[in-house]
Amino acid sequence: MIKTTILRTKKPRLKDPILIEGLPGVGHVGKLVAEHMVEELGAKKIIEIYSPHFPPQVIVESDGTIRLVRNEIYAYKSKGKHDLLILVGDHQSTTNEGHYELCSIFLDIAEEFNVKRMYALGGYGVGQLVEIETVLGAANNIELVKELQEHGVEFRANEPGGGIVGASGLLLGLGGLRGIDVACLMGVTSGYLVDPKSAQSVLKVLCKILEIDVDMQALEERASEMEKIVAKLREMEEGKTPVSSDEDLRYIG
Repeated sequence: MIKTTILRTKKPRLKDPILIEGLPGVGHVGKLVAEHMVEELGAKKIIEIYSPHFPPQVIVESDGTIRLVRNEIYAYKSKGKHDLLILVGDHQSTTNEGHYELCSIFLDIAEEFNVKRMYALGGYGVGQLVEIETVLGAANNIELVKELQEHGVEFRANEPGGGIVGASGLLLGLGGLRGIDVACLMGVTSGYLVDPKSAQSVLKVLCKILEIDVDMQALEERASEMEKIVAKLREMEEGKTPVSSDEDLRYIG
């Protein structure tokens, strides 16, 4: 494979669709939200994207077969005002050029479906365990900032300090050049672990914005499991619990 390849299964007619991006990133927050939405809403896959800018590997499936790493777009026909396109994937690009190329492809697809608004989802790592659920935002126009503030999204001057990198950041910038309203919703997370609790906080806000209901039980269960791990980590930080060679505090998303 020497160039990015797009495979389509179908092109549904969608009603004023909104595109949700949830590719892997800090705490896998966006990935958890997007994949949970695909599963709970029963969204249908319509596009697969393969690229030499992804890591050179394959995914081994549960039955022992393999597939190339990829990004996928799912479509969901809602009973509300907007249908949804949901972008998920195994990896983001490993090259700068690939980020620009792939985000341009995502935006081409968005324009093809006449998307006027997009939400990029991710995590904001603060380097320490997080007690309070917080969703930070960034947007490519002030009207969208004001709208999201009404839903409890926080906007802090010069945060994230290093800017927003990867697909989420580029979709904000490149989307603005194409006249598409794009906002980034970032769940505050330690950045150390896969964080379903932070994903849950982002999903709650997104559901209010989109005026849809998504069952959160699966995320709640994963968040509960993570709370036990976080409690162990706090005890270890405070020196109350010795580290046992038999204990494995890794969390695999």
